[in-house]
This record gives sequence, structure tokens and C-alpha cells, in this order.
Amino acid sequence: MTSAIQVSNLTAGYGRRQVLHNISLDIEEGMVVGIIGPNGHGKSSLLKVLSGLVPATSGQVFMGGVAIDGMSAHQRVAKGLVQIPQGDLVFPDMTVEENLLMGGYLAQGRTEIDRRVNKVYEMFPRLAERRPQIARTLSGGERRMLGIGRGLMIEGQIMLIDEPSLGLAPKVIDMVYEVLAKLRSVSPTLLVVEENPVRLQAIADRIYLMDNGEFVWNGTPDELSRNSDLIATYLGA
Repeated sequence: MTSAIQVSNLTAGYGRRQVLHNISLDIEEGMVVGIIGPNGHGKSSLLKVLSGLVPATSGQVFMGGVAIDGMSAHQRVAKGLVQIPQGDLVFPDMTVEENLLMGGYLAQGRTEIDRRVNKVYEMFPRLAERRPQIARTLSGGERRMLGIGRGLMIEGQIMLIDEPSLGLAPKVIDMVYEVLAKLRSVSPTLLVVEENPVRLQAIADRIYLMDNGEFVWNGTPDELSRNSDLIATYLGA
């Protein structure tokens, strides 16, 4: 199969502080790959480097076999690389629909924009019910749905999703992960960062464990579930 995104010996950090150390990763088209690990150990930083928000110190990133190291963040988005950051980073004083329209800025023509908006509403019926509502008045779970929906408006080839369950109630997490399981029809390749592997194991094809800016293990969800010592050592569960 063709590689959707390939990372080779990537290092990066903030100023003099190096966070990522010789990261290599190869994700084939159509895969759902998860990255787990303790907080503060480089997972979100890796997504920021892939998105072009943080520069790499060394190493290379390829998308569809083409080097994207020299591309800006907006050029990577135009190429089909979309990041949905952790937290509720929506435009708080815009309506639900206005937020979605902001995500569809690359779509050509009103007909195409409307098609994408309606597709998001099909995935998130609750957003359809609240389309004229101001985003800051939504619940935390609804804002998370809106953030994901806005990312879906780009209809990228690769989606990087950072901690989609962070701070949500269990029922809302279930709802979010039901949608993530359906995302192959919109964005065939997913890279999902989570601290807790339980729900991630239900949708991922492969899982990587990051500790201190390095991958210390990778395998299938079944292999992870059989490795209780590994989970206890790195995740304390």
C-alpha cells in the first residue's frame, strides 16, 4: 500500500529544549494509527511538527511520497493535512454554522460548501439542532463535536486528532468515538493522540507508545491489551 505520511528520524523542540528524538513513523493510506503515552512527553508536539506549527530540528516528513518539510502550515492544509487540536478551540462568538463555514474556506462554490456542511450535520445531528446557536453557549461535548466538524469541512486526506476525549463525560466520549470510527469515509487516514488507550483500541489498526519524546513500543490493539505490564509501567493503569 501507499504511504499517506512518512516520518524519518524527526527531532524537534522549543528553543534549547529538545522534545522529540529521532521519531520514525510510516502510516499507510486508510489506516487509523493511535499514539498513547503520559502527558507532557511529546505526543501533541509531534502533531504540531507534522502540521507545520513547530519547525523540525532535523529529519524529514513526507506526504504521499512528497517532502513537505519546507511547506507552511496553510500549504499543508491545502495539500490535505488537517489537524484538530485538543480542547475547545472554536470561534466563541460565531454560530455553529459560521464555525463550520470557516472550516470550508478551501471549498469551491456554495453548492460544495453546502454539501460539506450537510455531511457534518449528518454525522453530528446535535450540531444541526444548534446551527444558529453561539458557540460559547454550547456544552463542552458540543464544542468538541464542532471542532471536529470544522476540521471535517476541509475533507483532507489525513486528519491529525489531538486528545478527542479530553475532559469529556463518558457518554460524550462514546459519541465522539462513534464518529471517529466512521471517519474513513471522509478522511481515510487518521492519526489520533490519546492518553488513555481504552477507546482508541476499538478503532486503531496500530498503536504507538511514546515516552520522553521517543517511541518505545508499537503493535496492534490486541497486542497492547495482552501487555498489561507495559500499560502499567507507562500509563499507570
